[in-house]
Formats: sequence, structure tokens, C-alpha cells
Amino acid sequence: MNDRITRANGEASRRRILDAAAEIAGERGYAGTSVSEVSSRSGLPKSSIYWHFADKDALFAAVIEDSYEQWLEEFRIRAEMRTRSPRDLLVHLHDSLASFPAFLRFGQLVILERHEQELSARTKFLEIRRNSLAQFGTIFATATGTDAATAAKLAAVALALVDGAFLARAAGEHTLDDAGIIGDVFDGYVAALR
Repeated sequence: MNDRITRANGEASRRRILDAAAEIAGERGYAGTSVSEVSSRSGLPKSSIYWHFADKDALFAAVIEDSYEQWLEEFRIRAEMRTRSPRDLLVHLHDSLASFPAFLRFGQLVILERHEQELSARTKFLEIRRNSLAQFGTIFATATGTDAATAAKLAAVALALVDGAFLARAAGEHTLDDAGIIGDVFDGYVAALR
């Protein structure tokens, strides 16, 4: 019984740390996120943070992975309820990332920042991105009946469109908030490939 309580307390502490780190990183970015601030916001001592995570980089990698897993679950649930045309998939991808932007925002921060030593958070985000491109390529191959190379191009263009819309929204430009616009652009690209 004590092992279960200890495990549950450890999981609850980890969740508080991840949530606090995500909040702070969303406000201040990677460089502006400190273990001291995470400790203060989570209400847990630094020793608890270091018990769960080796350092700030490992914490940030865990925040990216945690946010991605939350988004992926929501994406899969919502994707199962929709038709699977390439346009619908892109619109769904756009809309789902608008509601779960943490891993994308944090990932873009760490791939744009240069550090002397490679960050595990950057490595984690690039791994997630490669896996996502592969999954979207498989989905687009099925949806369009195209070969793997063409489906990989569709996945890359879809992700580039969504990345661009995400960055535009972050810059306060809301022209691309309506996914229909990038859906129309994507439809044109799909038609050109056929």
C-alpha cells in the first residue's frame, strides 16, 4: 500500500513540475525558464525537481514530450470522427495544434536557439517531428492513393503550412486562423501532384 501511495505522490509531483515548467516556458521561453522559478511555481523544492529530472534540459524535453502526447491523443480521437480527405486532415491538424500548442511552441524555440552543446529537448522535438512526418505520410498515402515519396511531400507541405499559421498566430497575425485558407492552398498542391 505504501508503494502505491509513494508512486502516486511521485506522479502528482512530476505532473505539478511539468505543468509549472510549461507555464513558465510559455511565458518566457527556454532561456527564461529556471529551475528556481519552476520550484516556486510548483510549490515543490528544487530537490524534487532534480529527483525527477537531471537538469533543466531534461525537464524541457519532458515538457515537450508530455505536451506532444496530450496533443496526439486528442488528435487521434478527433481524427477518428472526421472524414479523411487530405484537406480535412490538414484542417484537423491546424485546429488541433491551435488548442494544444505547447510542444510546438517549445519545440520551435529550442530548434531556433543555438547552444554549444546539443539540447536533449531539441533532440526530442526533432524526433517527434520526424515521427509525425512519417505518420502523416502514411495517412496521406492512404487518403490519396499516392506512393510513399509523394505522400512524404504532402506531409512536409502540410506541416510547413501549419507551422507558418502557428507562427503567424504567435506574431498576432490572425489571417490564417481559419484553416479553410490553408486547406484551399493544400488542395491546390494535392491537385498539382496528381
